[in-house]
Amino acid sequence: MTLLVYDDIFLKHDTGYGHPENFRRVENTVSHLKASGLWETLKIIKPQAASIEEIGLVHSQAYIKTVKKIADEGGGWLDGDTIVSTASYEAAVYAAGAPLTAIDLIMKGDDRNAFCLVRPPGHHAIATRGMGFCLFNNVAIAAKYIQWKHQLKKIFIVDWDVHHGNGTQDIFYNDPAVLFFSIHRYPFYPGSGRKEEVGEGHGVGFTINVPLPADIKSEEYINLFRKVLEEKVKQFVPEFIIISAGFDTYKRDPIGGLNLEIEDFKTLTEIVVESAEAYCNGRVVSCLEGGYNLSDLPLCIESHTKALLMEN
Repeated sequence: MTLLVYDDIFLKHDTGYGHPENFRRVENTVSHLKASGLWETLKIIKPQAASIEEIGLVHSQAYIKTVKKIADEGGGWLDGDTIVSTASYEAAVYAAGAPLTAIDLIMKGDDRNAFCLVRPPGHHAIATRGMGFCLFNNVAIAAKYIQWKHQLKKIFIVDWDVHHGNGTQDIFYNDPAVLFFSIHRYPFYPGSGRKEEVGEGHGVGFTINVPLPADIKSEEYINLFRKVLEEKVKQFVPEFIIISAGFDTYKRDPIGGLNLEIEDFKTLTEIVVESAEAYCNGRVVSCLEGGYNLSDLPLCIESHTKALLMEN
């Protein structure tokens, strides 16, 4: 089955009504999935909280303590757009735990793939600092967890958020066991993600960046995504695939916007799942990153989730 990992704790990360990354993103999505009937076809799972040890696979103890301290003292800002509210630490611990919960169930063999409907998002968070709405790097923690707990070596992270996944890149830049592929708008926030950024040391060749102009047509985006992913997955032969699923590449996104249509997220998902079927027994865990059109984000997520379901 396809798992959907969700908990109401994600509504309690309070960024304020004016902030693009607010609780209505997941609240609207849950309402839509229930109204559409898709909720009943998914296996709904509540996440376990990630332990300090598990978060510490990626983040420094000092940084973990800093986030908790800010939350415990009533909240504050990590940077100009990254808020910690009183419930944010707890929400972030469960957001980090969601893909770990899914991974354990998939590795047991009962389930094929999963979508983690979580916030705060994660892919901008580096080992020692959160930024860009992100507190803990959920997908990076998941990749390390697969290697640590389940002894799989080769993890492929696919990031199709409109913003470059600088945190994930930074964490694995020297690591040949994690292949990181980011396709994103450039130049754009956070400023990284040039084609020339390919990794360092033993990690050279294991970071792939595909920077795109804002006016790229959706057909060209899809064709590029397919070409790069299929070529790289064949060379790397991953044992597990993780998706940083940002839906701010959608054409009507208020802060990102490339030119993708709602149905394009189904196509992107099918491309990833086909590779997972061919190389790693269909093992895919997807985590929500960006996507800020409050009315259409649920439709984009529905498109993505339906494609995951089709492979069961």
